[in-house]
Amino acid sequence: MGKLLLVPTPVGNLGDMTFRGVEALKEADTIVAEDTRSARRLLQHFGIDKRILSFHKDNEHRMTEPLIALLEKGETLALISEAGTPGISDPGFLLVRACIEKEIPVETLPGATAFVPALVNSGLPSDRFFFEGFLPPKKGRNKRLNEISSLPHTLVLYESPHRILRTLTDLKERLGAGRRAVVAKEITKIHETYFRGTLGELASQFENLPGKPKGEYVIIVEGKKKDEG
Repeated sequence: MGKLLLVPTPVGNLGDMTFRGVEALKEADTIVAEDTRSARRLLQHFGIDKRILSFHKDNEHRMTEPLIALLEKGETLALISEAGTPGISDPGFLLVRACIEKEIPVETLPGATAFVPALVNSGLPSDRFFFEGFLPPKKGRNKRLNEISSLPHTLVLYESPHRILRTLTDLKERLGAGRRAVVAKEITKIHETYFRGTLGELASQFENLPGKPKGEYVIIVEGKKKDEG
């Protein structure tokens, strides 16, 4: 029987890769990667030469069974996402669940994830928070916004550059323009930036940004206060 290793990879700064993570990649027979190009760059940086298999949101259902077969033959597989921790708004859940059902060992390493530094740096309460990840782009979006609008905990969302303005506008309209929020961009990278203000101020700021937004974003929003209507 083999073993599945879930290995977090840096969200930007390669110096955030742990020693244990590098050793896990060296130990694995095969690297299972969300993005094979970024995986090759990472492996090359650390001098690792391994077979890489593609595993992303469009093929994870189809690939789970063949990967289980490799594990049952005794292979050690290391699952990595494009950046961060596998399974956090990235593929991984289906494979982990299948391993547990088949009693295949799963080992998850601690390491990089974008929302933790963004949350801690936000200055908003972090003792209790709700991780939403990506909102539905279309179907069910308004329903989901209504559901999270009443939560008293700090909210954590991910967003892509081409939807950041739309999401800030939707949050302003559904949660209220006066809610305090922080938008973190390019966590751990050279151009790491924090935008702070109310949802109304941030929506206006992003509407007037020169050029098109770039990079990946984490949105931190304060929870609903007791005195809110």
